[in-house]
Amino acid sequence: MRKPQDQKLSSGAPIPESGYIVSRRAVLSGLGVMTLLGASGCSQTLELPSLGPIEPSGGMPPMGVDHMPTGSIRPIPPISVDSNITDNGTMYASLIDNGFVIPAIPFQKVRPEFRRQIVIDPTGEAPGTIVVRLNERHLYWVQEGGEAIRYGVGIGKAGFEWSGRAEIQYTKEWPIWTPPKEMIARKPELVKWTGGQPGGLDNPLGARAHYIYKDGHDTGYRVHGSPEWWTIGTQASSGCVRMINQDVIDLYNRVKASSTKVPIVVA
Repeated sequence: MRKPQDQKLSSGAPIPESGYIVSRRAVLSGLGVMTLLGASGCSQTLELPSLGPIEPSGGMPPMGVDHMPTGSIRPIPPISVDSNITDNGTMYASLIDNGFVIPAIPFQKVRPEFRRQIVIDPTGEAPGTIVVRLNERHLYWVQEGGEAIRYGVGIGKAGFEWSGRAEIQYTKEWPIWTPPKEMIARKPELVKWTGGQPGGLDNPLGARAHYIYKDGHDTGYRVHGSPEWWTIGTQASSGCVRMINQDVIDLYNRVKASSTKVPIVVA
């Protein structure tokens, strides 16, 4: 490279040494800014007095807001609105159903995680599937859009649990409950219901029952309501999945609206 004093303008006049130094510094300064810009990954527009606006490649939107997910971060879907998922006072109020007056639930005594609510679906199952997670004491009704309706449930005592994949063969409103022989042997006072206990507020199956069949055979297990709301979140049943009556009615309406038999996964 020639020395500064050797360089000349097109007119033949020599370039002043100070002019050379200023030009070089400007270039180095510009390169430094571009280096910082590339290293920081900032999504904003910079203004340089001598260079004009510099905008990183990639077409960032105004105000430097990047709506694309970064790396492996999973975007959180918005929670939808459902007319049957409202405030607790409304969901668990007293109601009249088929002539029966279902009492209001003192929801303040039910742990918040066991009250009906919409959540991001953690199951990965297809929409229209019932998923019972025994360890959580939760039942999920899987919906479109990556969401699920979650209900609190009571599950079977140790030694009475059932798990597996099956389907809801049919459902009933205010079902008749017939205790199995094994239960009558343990509780002889139930012999009076050998022919079946009529549906009603004191019936152990509550306001609705969903009958679980596997490979065309009755498993003997149900997803049903219960007048004993205080047992939700516990292991208290003889193997069935029990729900608050207001919740089982809500689930029943969703299952009945399905055009196909509803699969159920209990695990």
